[in-house]
Amino acid sequence: MERRNENRDWKRPQKAGFNKEKREERKPFSRKFERNAEEAPREFKRKRVNSFEKAEKFSDKKSRFSEKRDRFSRKERTFDREPKRFDREPKQYSEKPKQSFDKEIRLNRFIANSGVCSRREADVLIASGAVTVNGKVVTQMGVKVSTSDVVCYDGERLSHEKKVYLLLNKPKGFITTLDDPQERKTVMSLVEKACKERIYPVGRLDRNTTGLLLFTNDGDMTKKLTHPSFGARKIYHVELDKPITKNDMQSLLDGIELEDGFTRFDDIQFVEYFNDKRVVGVELHSGKNRIVRRMFEALGYYVTKLDRVSFAGLTKKDLPRGRCRFLTEKEINFLKML
Repeated sequence: MERRNENRDWKRPQKAGFNKEKREERKPFSRKFERNAEEAPREFKRKRVNSFEKAEKFSDKKSRFSEKRDRFSRKERTFDREPKRFDREPKQYSEKPKQSFDKEIRLNRFIANSGVCSRREADVLIASGAVTVNGKVVTQMGVKVSTSDVVCYDGERLSHEKKVYLLLNKPKGFITTLDDPQERKTVMSLVEKACKERIYPVGRLDRNTTGLLLFTNDGDMTKKLTHPSFGARKIYHVELDKPITKNDMQSLLDGIELEDGFTRFDDIQFVEYFNDKRVVGVELHSGKNRIVRRMFEALGYYVTKLDRVSFAGLTKKDLPRGRCRFLTEKEINFLKML
């Protein structure tokens, strides 16, 4: 207890040089540079240096380099040769002859460009004697023709036209054929006013099948897209009469033996957009007749709706049912790269 009382009486020693009384006696801060109001404001004038005086100041330095500069100064050049003459006549350039549009090409290429078939198939037609040129049957390979020649196949004249690629969103109730003896509605009636060139469907869709169908007069392109070896991918939305089981979906992926051979789907999945176990999306490369319907029928399912939503990378985007459009340059180049 005594120690505590002693601590209470203890005072902190003041620092050396600190005096509170002296601090209070200090005079208020006075501005040493406070200007008297009566005094006139100072004028600050910048001293101008005469440029000539400045030049004289450095004249000695320049003189040191003047001699060196004279040594390396260029002498006046003299030209002994005659000046260039510009009175020559301009050189005459002969105009290139314009390319003729009546250029000769091979007969098989002419037939392929008309959209009938590919070049290899055209060689078979020529060898069989089914092709005539200007009324004469031609069976020799390598014959060249021009646009002025009359080339006929199966009694019908072929025309050498520019390549046309047209995509149709086929509606239900139209058959894929050029002409129907029963006078049913054909897909050609949907594209007859689209272009002047004669175009042909690439592959086919059943009468009750809807979706994408490509038309062109490019025989080589038709051959490429219809042959399974080129891998033209086709995607369908399939609506069944009953929900499909996972075991049956796996069976379709593994493959099914049909009357015309073994076939399988590349992929099959439920379509989340419909949220229905009866609707599936299938992908395949086979081009056999009614292949999708026959594969489901082999497992006891009946296809109520079949819609092709993609063909060789082409889609139905912004293409209403029953309408058609021309392919873009980018799409054409993509098909040629397949």
